[in-house]
Amino acid sequence: MALFCCTRLASRSTLGNLAKFRTALGTVSYAQAASIPKITFKKFEPPKDEHHDLRNERLNRPLSPHLTIYKFQLTSILSITHRAAGIILTGYATALGMGALMLPNDISHYITMIEGLNLSPATIFLAKAAIASPFGYHFANGIRHLYWDTAKGLTIKEVYTTGYSMLAGTIAITLFLAAL
Repeated sequence: MALFCCTRLASRSTLGNLAKFRTALGTVSYAQAASIPKITFKKFEPPKDEHHDLRNERLNRPLSPHLTIYKFQLTSILSITHRAAGIILTGYATALGMGALMLPNDISHYITMIEGLNLSPATIFLAKAAIASPFGYHFANGIRHLYWDTAKGLTIKEVYTTGYSMLAGTIAITLFLAAL
């Protein structure tokens, strides 16, 4: 193999190409080097202490991403409302717990007070639905997340399908709890 390579290198065409390359190198004009700009060094100046937002405003940079240009998708809305429902449920538990510890009367006294308001059945149903809807939503979405934990339903089409199914389940759970 080495003998073959050496004979190919020593062949007339390869040596001729090398000779052409050598003559091309000999004809390079070095006058182009004179047009290279000179490098000047400036004294170091520390950068201005400027707030990030002010700098972006000075440079006319837009705020990005911004809620006014963001198109909300079903998945992002459901995620945000799932967190909000969890916060509301935490508020319910805290209020009921603190009320049980601090209020002077038991729950039956306060139920009697609400009954004494003589509210219409529709108003009571709507109030119960408003109280039950965060629980129904969080419960149905929790089942959806448990389904995802089995590594199923993770394609975009299935995510949207389970999202709409979860919303239907939320309505059913809420109506059931409000009817009690």
